[in-house]
Amino acid sequence: MRAKLLALSIAGAIAAMGSANAATDINFWHSMEGALGERVNGLVADFNKSQSDYVVHAVYKGAYGESMNAGIAAFRAGNAPDILQVFEVGTATMMYAKGAIQPVQEMSEKAGDPINPADFLGAVASYYSAPDGKLVSMPFNSSTPVFYYNKDAFKKAGLDPEKPPKTWAEVAEAGKKVRAAGLECGYTTSWPAWIQLETFGAWHNTPYASQDNGFGGLNARLEVTNPLFVRHMTELAKMSKEGTFTYGGRGDAPNSLFTSGKCAMFTGSSGNRANIIKTGQFEFGTSSLPYYADVKGAPQNTIIGGASLWVFAKKSPEVYKGVTKFFKFLSSPEKAAQWHQGTGYVPVTKAGFELTEKSGFYAKNPGSDVAVKQLDATTTENSRGIRLGYLPQIRDIEDGEMEKIFSGSVTPEAGLASMVKRGNELLERFEKSVK
Repeated sequence: MRAKLLALSIAGAIAAMGSANAATDINFWHSMEGALGERVNGLVADFNKSQSDYVVHAVYKGAYGESMNAGIAAFRAGNAPDILQVFEVGTATMMYAKGAIQPVQEMSEKAGDPINPADFLGAVASYYSAPDGKLVSMPFNSSTPVFYYNKDAFKKAGLDPEKPPKTWAEVAEAGKKVRAAGLECGYTTSWPAWIQLETFGAWHNTPYASQDNGFGGLNARLEVTNPLFVRHMTELAKMSKEGTFTYGGRGDAPNSLFTSGKCAMFTGSSGNRANIIKTGQFEFGTSSLPYYADVKGAPQNTIIGGASLWVFAKKSPEVYKGVTKFFKFLSSPEKAAQWHQGTGYVPVTKAGFELTEKSGFYAKNPGSDVAVKQLDATTTENSRGIRLGYLPQIRDIEDGEMEKIFSGSVTPEAGLASMVKRGNELLERFEKSVK
């Protein structure tokens, strides 16, 4: 009997030791599918192999909107994941989710391993920071709009394939020449609201909304009736009527107009690069976004798309230590460079960019550094980004009004005024819901 009790005692002690030394689990919900999902799984596996104190479990939870709703619902039910990937237009929603979020920089400082916002590209860090400059979420997969052009089409039109248009006047002129040379379309754009309104304002150092584009407070309201936005919509409507600009739809729908060779010029996400290489049967170039040369302060910097990683509140100190360690791993120069080179997203850290440059990647892949250069700037109150509630719904309104402007069914002034009226109604509703 004594021997049996001794054996049980020893077994219990061993079990207790094993429990004390067990790795801490960290649950990570994301929206990366296909090849991108495989790369996320690879990063997680590399982290898990690099140490034995923590085990990150990556789970695909659907598209961005679905995963954000699932994460918020899980928090309310008391079983939120530790980390949630949220697209950039959900930033304001997450920030104002009272009591739900553990700010990232504050978490890392408490864990004794501070994450420094100065390590990140200026436009990236500022987008995901609170008014005091501290990071609220972890930059991860960031993209920005760039200008792509078909070098073969440029040659056919007698244009210099090594001198892409830099201004909107030059885009319009090049559009006429490629159309005259037989191309079906001169220029098109994806994500109209993101590129032609939000980023357009930042690139020209002009406010898209009041209160520093929403960074300054919940009472922010749209300001796209500004004369510069009227000028730009008027120019695009004119190009549409002339046949040098083709509206191809919302979101990524217009991408195929470029990859198929129908359009000679295209503004789209820097993350499109890999797909253009894979599907485009022509030589292409990448350049910075066009701008109006007479606008003071232009070009300034572009703003980001993509997503960041948010940490939920009410987790244990040990979990927060593990999350901090995982985030430091993801932002290491080697991993930031690896993610950038393999996906087309920008390297969110300066060190990741420098390592990529040093490796000769940009020399071998001309134009792949354009996105980084557009983002690596000291941002202004007009170029930091957009932080508004209901931004996905506001974009839908803007896209619908732009469709009317480009088709000629409403004037640019009337279309922009409608955007402001309807968009501000949503912003007022969001402000009331948060307060």
